[in-house]
Amino acid sequence: MGETPEPQSQTLSYFGVAFVILVAVAVVGVIGISYYVALPEIRTGTAPTICETVPQINSKKEQEVTCTPFDSVLKTLSTDERKVIEVLNAHEGKHLQKYIRNEAGLSRLQTHRILARLAGRGIVTLEKIGNTNQVLLASWLKK
Repeated sequence: MGETPEPQSQTLSYFGVAFVILVAVAVVGVIGISYYVALPEIRTGTAPTICETVPQINSKKEQEVTCTPFDSVLKTLSTDERKVIEVLNAHEGKHLQKYIRNEAGLSRLQTHRILARLAGRGIVTLEKIGNTNQVLLASWLKK
């Protein structure tokens, strides 16, 4: 009277899984290509600089201020971090940590912590020289 249906073959289930994986890869690929085309800074690997517009006196037009990566980074730093970067900039991007401490008017611990934060962000690099560090401003940040 009633016949029981045969179980699905394993081959059919493998094709189903392969099809789902293929669709997922296609969707991720389309999203990735769309993101790559929509945001061209990904291709060049450069971050856009942050610039402000300044209203002109006696004019309704605003003129864009030319800014450098140095100016953009300075806007994101704390007051003490700015002092350290200004000292480095005054010495052509290369100075000993013990002298930075004196010129910036910071304690030894403050200077160490600030330089560790800046090094973590890639703004400076530290090279051990004797009992102190030589601090180098990143090449992409030099004026």
